[in-house]
Amino acid sequence: MILGALTLGGGIWGITAREQALEFVKGFPRNDNVGYFLILSAMVWFLLILKGESMSDFERYRMHFNVFILITGIGSCIYLKDFLAVRGSAVIMILLAKLIVDTARWHESDWRLVLVTMAYLMVVVGMWLTASPWRMRDWIEYLTANEGRFKKVCIARSALGVLLLVLGVTAFK
Repeated sequence: MILGALTLGGGIWGITAREQALEFVKGFPRNDNVGYFLILSAMVWFLLILKGESMSDFERYRMHFNVFILITGIGSCIYLKDFLAVRGSAVIMILLAKLIVDTARWHESDWRLVLVTMAYLMVVVGMWLTASPWRMRDWIEYLTANEGRFKKVCIARSALGVLLLVLGVTAFK
């Protein structure tokens, strides 16, 4: 339901407040404040996941992993400022995909495959954007080049949000 509401909200925002949404979307790849927030949020989320995982043979290295994650997250904010928001959103996409797959795994409805497919697409896009973050800037330039394209993307995003909300109310209750 939350995923559907966020997706629908983003689509509606793009349709109703087009100029404001365009300004945000075009500035997103190099928005340092959003980048700091996303990278640090991803770091905390990953540390929480790691805290709850059984590491069996690697248990003695848990503290080393935690320190490595902290250094990587904070170091990214200090030394890797180029496309930081894109890299942060890519990591968030991958972590969100893990949450979606872990949650959908136990649901009996075949509609869970909609979420699982979306999660795997998020992983692929997240990995691709991590390796080449300038691609998001290129996508944004293409999608915002004319008003019709941006409007179609917002409508498609809204439709996906409605689908997720309907599934949340019906198939995933």
